[in-house]
Amino acid sequence: MKILFVCLGNICRSPIADGVMRNLVAKHNLNWQIDSAGTSNYHINEAPDKRAQKISKKYGVDISDLRGRQFSSIDFDEFDYIFAMDASNYQNILKLARNQQDINKVELFLNRLEPGMNRGVQDPWYDDALFEPVFKEIEKTCELILRDLSPKTT
Repeated sequence: MKILFVCLGNICRSPIADGVMRNLVAKHNLNWQIDSAGTSNYHINEAPDKRAQKISKKYGVDISDLRGRQFSSIDFDEFDYIFAMDASNYQNILKLARNQQDINKVELFLNRLEPGMNRGVQDPWYDDALFEPVFKEIEKTCELILRDLSPKTT
């Protein structure tokens, strides 16, 4: 299983999701590939925002080694699931889709938590108080994704 999380700059929401999912995958001994990207090129090769690192570390998730990168159409070939953190990034990802198969890989992240609501994860960049609720929402959604996508044992 290969999962990609995508937000705008790849320094707040998507690296948090990346780190949370990596921790969950390791905890459950799954051989999954997890990554994150941004639809913009604003923060290529930069570490996640210090506030994102701080809140992640508070909950036992170290994202300090992650580096920002830009989403590209090649990601459709590399990943099974591409989760957009909000509607704007969802649309930007779809603009790079080459065919229906690419489109079918893209989901709005929070639709796993609230099916059909088409709600985006708030961008905490401009409000420090949002980092904790954003982390908790991402964590809960990643747990659901793990549950939904994990191999079922009989």
